[in-house]
Amino acid sequence: MRKLRRTPAGLIVTPGASADREHGTLVAIEDGLPEITVERLTLGTTSVKNAVAKIRTAAEELAEKLNCKPKDIAFGGRSFGGRACSVAVAEGLPAAALVLLSYPLHPPGKPEKLRTEHFPDIRVPSLFVSGDKDPFGTSDEFTNHVEAISGRVEFEWVPGGHSPKGQDDNIVALIRRFFGL
Repeated sequence: MRKLRRTPAGLIVTPGASADREHGTLVAIEDGLPEITVERLTLGTTSVKNAVAKIRTAAEELAEKLNCKPKDIAFGGRSFGGRACSVAVAEGLPAAALVLLSYPLHPPGKPEKLRTEHFPDIRVPSLFVSGDKDPFGTSDEFTNHVEAISGRVEFEWVPGGHSPKGQDDNIVALIRRFFGL
């Protein structure tokens, strides 16, 4: 894995559609990255448009708090939260990087319903971490579809499904390595 050229000043991390900022993996990420400011954000919506608006507001607030530019902040999250962050960045939110955990490439059993239309507009380094048995996308499917992302893409597969159990330490270690910590 290649690390980022510069460690982000902060990370905004978002949960999946049915979770909130207290999701165990998000808490583990915050605890495991003491060198940077991690903002855990509850989205409270399943609308990508509304989630993107919340992410943009959080980015402005965190950039002001850290006295930096939004392009110095990384964004990401689990499942729907990661998807919403990737859409926000594709729509022009400046970012240092994306960290996409259990990205929902398509609904389970429906590989024709891809959630990749925005991929060509992602131009930042992106780390994808998924369970090796995740029904939302296989390694072959990801390989085929992330070619559309013009930014550098890193893949990491951990044991498990869409919510890999017992993998928080591994996920945190992968993010640390990606960020150069």
